[in-house]
Amino acid sequence: MAKKKIEPLVEELVADIIKGSDLELVDVEFVKERDWYLRVFLDKAGGIEIEDCRRVSEALEKQLDALDPIEQSYYLEVSSPGLDRPLKKARDFTRHTGDIVEIHTFTPLNGQKEFIGELRGLREGVITILQDNQEVDIPQEKAALVRLHISF
Repeated sequence: MAKKKIEPLVEELVADIIKGSDLELVDVEFVKERDWYLRVFLDKAGGIEIEDCRRVSEALEKQLDALDPIEQSYYLEVSSPGLDRPLKKARDFTRHTGDIVEIHTFTPLNGQKEFIGELRGLREGVITILQDNQEVDIPQEKAALVRLHISF
């Protein structure tokens, strides 16, 4: 099965597994690094626990073994998206409005490729942040990565 079809299939499987629970599917990615990895990112209010990950991993593994949709060998990872989670879906932007985000663009916009500021929202494909007391609009298609910013 093609890479593009695996992620939506896994999203459907996980949605069924977590239906009726307090878990939320944040993202699914099937990527080739040195090996192939199928990563499922979950969250819930108060934070994800290892038992949540184990339960979903075991249920998903059984379904994937039965369906056998992935031709190559891969590692299945079920985890939290982490503190510096990427924001991809509209609901991610809504949930994190008011949080500090960092945005990396594919090409420079106004001479810079990295923006850090308070997320104001996503409207009609435009991400708005408050950076240095000025609103900055970044077209979502120009953003290579949008994630929560961690300050040290």
